[in-house]
Amino acid sequence: MIRSHIHREPGPFVTACTGAVVAGLFVASCAVGPDFVRPKPPSAERYTPQPSAQSTLTADGQSQRFEPGAKIAADWWRLFNSAKIDTLVKEAITGNPSLQAAQASLRESQDNLRAGYGVFYPQVNVGAGASREKFSGASFGQSGATSIFNLFTLSASVSYALDVFGGERRAVEALSAQSDYQRYVTVGTYLTLSGNIVNTVIARAGYLAEIRATEELIALQKEQVRITEAQVAAGTTTYASLLSLQGLVAGTEATLPPLQQKLDQTEHLLATLAGHLPSDRTLADIDLTSLTLPTDLPVSLPSELVRQRPDILAAEAQLHVASANVGVATAALFPRFTLNAGFGRASNTGTTLLQSSSNVWSLGANMTAPVFEGGTLQYQRKAAIEAYQAALGSYRQSVLSAFAQVADTLRGLEHDAETVDAQSRAVAATAGALKLVQTNYQSGLASYLQVLVADVQFHQASVGYLEARTQRLQDTTALFVALGGGWWNADPIVGR
Repeated sequence: MIRSHIHREPGPFVTACTGAVVAGLFVASCAVGPDFVRPKPPSAERYTPQPSAQSTLTADGQSQRFEPGAKIAADWWRLFNSAKIDTLVKEAITGNPSLQAAQASLRESQDNLRAGYGVFYPQVNVGAGASREKFSGASFGQSGATSIFNLFTLSASVSYALDVFGGERRAVEALSAQSDYQRYVTVGTYLTLSGNIVNTVIARAGYLAEIRATEELIALQKEQVRITEAQVAAGTTTYASLLSLQGLVAGTEATLPPLQQKLDQTEHLLATLAGHLPSDRTLADIDLTSLTLPTDLPVSLPSELVRQRPDILAAEAQLHVASANVGVATAALFPRFTLNAGFGRASNTGTTLLQSSSNVWSLGANMTAPVFEGGTLQYQRKAAIEAYQAALGSYRQSVLSAFAQVADTLRGLEHDAETVDAQSRAVAATAGALKLVQTNYQSGLASYLQVLVADVQFHQASVGYLEARTQRLQDTTALFVALGGGWWNADPIVGR
């Protein structure tokens, strides 16, 4: 279980600072509020209820082997051995607007953090002024004529806020955690982008293969129509048989437009992912058979997953922000101390401004403490604690969802292999049956109904096989994405 380190009562937050306050208010000594502790990884040793298989069933002559704890390559998509995929991923990393926006937000958070560090330094200001004034002693209860004079001033002031209770340090800590959050959002955007590119390329190759298989089937069916037309003309078969075959051809042709539409959508999606308008890009076809199925699959240990997935790390960073905000709200309950000093010169004439007689200076310390705020500060602190609890719940959900996703893909790959194996056997069987029935039909030994049944069975088996093969490739992609994509081995987006 992931435990909260936030208490609901103020006592534990303030007792650690009591000794430091007694020792001296003018020494920045401690920070009230909880010190953030990373949640412990779940104690699970596997992702699924039952032990995972070491490898999948051999299908299409290929078996995928799972390697627990093996290194995940940052450029994992290269395992598909497709130069076109490599090119599209590189192009998308360069031109994708969402990734560019995430990178800009990351730089913004880093600049905000650098700006936040300024609170730890003295604030120095200089000023100069020249004015002509009219003064009346009546404003001080004095009688007499008014006087008109010039006033020239040069001044420098220094102020330094003593962060006795650590409110400023907690605020900077929150900025640092926010920068971490944005960094992991950027990495997550990069991972999602590369996964979408590979997944869409595979889908496009699958649709193209289905279109070609359907076109081949239509060609076979049209050949059957030609033969049937000859048989009708010879009086060896009925005209109804010809009409049935023509209806079959039309029905098969009707499946092409939806497949073509899906193919067009993948092309448009790939263009926009790379930062181009769909009208500006025409992509070359990618053959499904040209994509290599990765056979050696690294599987991160459950204890490592929470330190690798960018969405989990982003949720952890948000939890850190919420923890620091509790410290900020707690520090607001205590007094604030400021040291200030000023030095300058003031004179009625510019010629005497730089003389020592024109020197003015001040040195002091200020303290402000909340006495009555109508419960505002107390409830703001309670709200910060509840925000931490909400962030903790979100973190837990991110971990659960991540483990479920890995479990789904691991089991999915096992089932994919079983499906591909069954579909490949179905294709072989229905192809042999169709060829035999066509031969018998041409010889007059089979009816048109037998041809229709064999046609439909072969087409269904062919499409099912292509869909299963495509799904196997896509689930392999999903596994790499679910495990975090190996970005920590070579981070090309942000510095570590």
